[in-house]
Amino acid sequence: MTERPNRKRRALAVATVLGGVLAGGLVSPAGAVALPSVGGVYQLAVKKSGKCVDVPGASAANGALLQQWGCTEGAAWQQFTLAADGSGKYRLVNRSSGKCVDVPDYSKVSGVQLQQWGCAGQTNQQWTLAASGTDTFQVVNVNSGLCMSLKDASTASGAAVIQETCTANSNKQWAFKPVGTTGPATVAADGTGTYRTVQAAVNAVGSGNASRVTITVKPGTYREQVTVPADKPFITLKGLGDSPDDVVIVNNRNAGDYGTAGSATVVALGHDFDATNLTLSNDFDENTSDTGDQALALYLDADKAVLDDVRLLGDQDTFLVNNKARAYIVDSYIEGTVDFVYGGGTAVFHGCTIHEKRSTGGPITAASTPADKTYGFLFYRSTVTGAVSNTTQLGRPWRADAQVLYRESSLSSALATAQPWTDMSTNSWKNARFSEYRNTGAGATVNGNRPQLTDAQAANYTPQKYLAGTDGWNPVR
Repeated sequence: MTERPNRKRRALAVATVLGGVLAGGLVSPAGAVALPSVGGVYQLAVKKSGKCVDVPGASAANGALLQQWGCTEGAAWQQFTLAADGSGKYRLVNRSSGKCVDVPDYSKVSGVQLQQWGCAGQTNQQWTLAASGTDTFQVVNVNSGLCMSLKDASTASGAAVIQETCTANSNKQWAFKPVGTTGPATVAADGTGTYRTVQAAVNAVGSGNASRVTITVKPGTYREQVTVPADKPFITLKGLGDSPDDVVIVNNRNAGDYGTAGSATVVALGHDFDATNLTLSNDFDENTSDTGDQALALYLDADKAVLDDVRLLGDQDTFLVNNKARAYIVDSYIEGTVDFVYGGGTAVFHGCTIHEKRSTGGPITAASTPADKTYGFLFYRSTVTGAVSNTTQLGRPWRADAQVLYRESSLSSALATAQPWTDMSTNSWKNARFSEYRNTGAGATVNGNRPQLTDAQAANYTPQKYLAGTDGWNPVR
């Protein structure tokens, strides 16, 4: 198996263009620090003193005022869950009290001390994160526009945590220090978790949940099929291993016997679905059956989905991005044989490795982008590899108006350089919306069969523009 993308290497590459403009007009985000993971549990340590945000006396009361105190391992009153609360907005939920970091009375006055209060999704409980310094963030209140800070830049235990005008001072720079949970994993096949199967954990989530639910999965192999229904949004599947191959959700059904969705190991329909640090696999062998070769690892019809450090493994049709989906796939690995990324949805593959594993090669994508949809699939700063040189195609059009762009990616010698796009049934690749932009590597030659974007065109084909939709969604890191 080829090496998966290295998150640290990608962050370093971003850092080299920090503050500048990338090829084609894409502006680098401020700071190369990776955002903390939604659903993760953290201590918030300020750079000035090294001390942590603290709820005095582990109070569970509304209105308890926040202070800084020496960081204590295992202190739940110093631990906060980062919960998504809209595009680019978060709540900070204390693990001891279950209450949110709150600005009293919606105040916009600099110097007001922060408190905890019951979570209600209000703007005075919503925060944005802006990279500031090395591995630190400014934590900015959505209502006031002011930053979480220390009163008088104090280094003393007990000093008030306040909101204050944002500056680059170290009393406004916060490190999110990940901490382990004190309880068992949500799912553990050995019986040490709350549930033995992933599906049982999903079933336990109430319908219509309005906030993030993180299902943690202990290392192991889970041979099952998992469905996240449409009425269960904001679900995260999070592997607890050291790498995504430590947690494997796998099955081996094929579409010939069970239908397309019925073949999928995981079906994700609820919006804002996330998966991180795990493997979704379909180990059906396409060479063993004449009834149907499709065998999906993931059927995704969830809007605003994020896959982070995930492996998707299969043969034909590994990953279906269905029409409703907008998906951001980052630092992940996807492999298959034919059309193994396909569908009519919108997906950005950022810093991913895409691997054609069949010795005879085959097309990576089979997009079916509707004619009225501007954006289909974008492979951005990713790597394309294959088992054999000069055999892999970038894609073919499942529907006539398919849209696929490989941008600033590394294309290996596995690519069929003379003809990397092919026809599908009566659909001609020449009429589809297929293109490349500033790719590199042995497979990145340019010829008459390889349409290239101009710099001006590329400005409209950034990851952010693919995913923005009508609500401005921007998960891009």
